[in-house]
Amino acid sequence: MQITWKKGALVATVLILIGYFISVWWSVEPDELSPQQLQNSEGHKVVGYATTTSLILTVETLLDKNGGWLSNDVMPPSLFMDNMPAFEFGAIEQVRDLALIMRKEFSRSQSQSTADADLLAAHSKLNIEHTSWLVPSAESEYRDAVKLLKLYRARIADPNNPDAQFYARADNLNEWLKEIQKRLGSMSQHLSASVGQERLNTDLAGETEASQSTPTQTSNLIKTNWWKIDDVFYETRGATWALLNFMKAIEVDFADVLKKKNAEVSLQQIIRELEQTQQPVWSPMVLNGSGFGILANHSLVMANYISRANAAVIDLTNLLTQG
Repeated sequence: MQITWKKGALVATVLILIGYFISVWWSVEPDELSPQQLQNSEGHKVVGYATTTSLILTVETLLDKNGGWLSNDVMPPSLFMDNMPAFEFGAIEQVRDLALIMRKEFSRSQSQSTADADLLAAHSKLNIEHTSWLVPSAESEYRDAVKLLKLYRARIADPNNPDAQFYARADNLNEWLKEIQKRLGSMSQHLSASVGQERLNTDLAGETEASQSTPTQTSNLIKTNWWKIDDVFYETRGATWALLNFMKAIEVDFADVLKKKNAEVSLQQIIRELEQTQQPVWSPMVLNGSGFGILANHSLVMANYISRANAAVIDLTNLLTQG
C-alpha cells in the first residue's frame, strides 16, 4: 500500500513537472513581423498588400504559435494558463479593429459605396467569442477569416479586377488612428490602476450644457485586482504586438501620404515606442511595487511606453488633418 502511494505521488509529480514545462514553452511570445514578410512576392507594389498581409500573418501567427490558440482550451495545462490567453485577447482585439476599418474605410471610396463582401464576411468571423471551443470553434472561424482576407488580397493585386480596392488616403488612415487613440488611452488607464489612484470625474469636462443619464461621483478610487494585474499587462503586450505589426504595414502602404504630410518621422516614433513594449520580461512574475518603492512596477513602465505611443499617434493625426 505504501509503495503504491509513493508511485502515485511520483507519477503526479512527473505529470505536474511536464505540464509546467509545456506551459512555459507555450507561453513564449511570438516575434513581430519583419519587413520582408510584408513584401509582395511578385515584386511590384500593390497598395493595401502590406496591410492586408500584416492582418493575415498576425492571425496565422496567433493560431500557429507554440500550443496554438489557447484561449478556448478546456484541458490542462493551458486551462491553468492566463498570460498567453490574455496576450491573445489583446491581439485579437486589435485585429478586429483593423478588420472593421478595412471594411468601412480602406476598401470604400465614399460613404455611399458598398462594403467588400470578403472583408464583411471576414470581420464577422473574427468577432466570434475568443473562448468559443464548441462548433464553431474560435480557431475554425479565424482560419476562415484568413481565407477570406487572402481572397481580398488576391483581388486587389489583380490589375484586371477594378471592383476590389484599397484606398490609401489621409482621411481613411485618420479613422483608424482615432480608434487606436481610444485603445491606447484605455490601456494606459488600466495599467496605471495597478497601484491604485483617485481619479477625478472629467466625463463632462469642456461643455457646460453637457449632461449624462445617471449621476456619478466627482472622484473614484481605481485599483486593479491583484490577481488581474498580470492579465492586464499581457493583454497590453498582445495588443501592442499586433499594433506594431500593423504600423509597419501602414508605413509601406501609406508611404506617399505620409511623405506628402511630412509625417514619416511621427509614424516611426510610434513604431519605436511600440517596440519598447515588446522587450523581454526577465522577472518570473509581473511585479507590482509602488511608483517609487523598492520593487519595480512593470505595469507603470508599460503605461509609460503606451502613453508616449499615444502622444505620437495624436501628433500623427494632427499632421494628417492639416492641408
